[in-house]
Amino acid sequence: MKKYLFYALLFALVLGMASCAGQSKQRQGTGVGAATGAGVGAILGQVFGGDTEGTLIGAGIGAAVGGLAGNQIGRYMDKQEQDLRNAVARTEAASIRRDQDILQATFDSEVLFDFDSSTLKPGAYQELGRVADVLKKYPQTTILVEGHTDATGPEDYNQTLSEKRAQAVKKALIQDGVQESRIKAVGYGESQPISSSDAMNRRVNIIIEPITRNG
Repeated sequence: MKKYLFYALLFALVLGMASCAGQSKQRQGTGVGAATGAGVGAILGQVFGGDTEGTLIGAGIGAAVGGLAGNQIGRYMDKQEQDLRNAVARTEAASIRRDQDILQATFDSEVLFDFDSSTLKPGAYQELGRVADVLKKYPQTTILVEGHTDATGPEDYNQTLSEKRAQAVKKALIQDGVQESRIKAVGYGESQPISSSDAMNRRVNIIIEPITRNG
């Protein structure tokens, strides 16, 4: 009897994973997380309980824990978005945009740097510090710092300048206590304009993406 229950559990696990294929992205993440959690929980239940009853209990606990990541992503990013908007609202130093569960804070370069410079202005540290305080509060995210320039001047020079600016912002966030392993800095030079205005093209984006349990 115990053997049949164990195999029934394994069948349910496989069925649950297969059913995720046709679901939406968020629901798929939840389903895979739950299925994976159930499998791990079943193994732990068998190890510690030594019987099928322990296996079934462990599977139930594991499914609940495994499903939490997928279900909580949206709420986690909702709270982070609100805190981020509150942090920059007083000075309007950055604009906040959201695409599904990915957040983007965009700083005009004039807020952070003097023209043709990769050295942060004294006031820039305060603005980035507000963002860093939010990033530290929500550690289950990765951070991509993007540097962009206008098309004035040589392309190679602009590429190097954008990289240096992205690195300067990354360094400031680390100095404010954001974990270095979470942050990647990249420069795009003049290759990704968003406007006919040079001032708008000179910008730094901080892109914040959730770390998913099944990703």
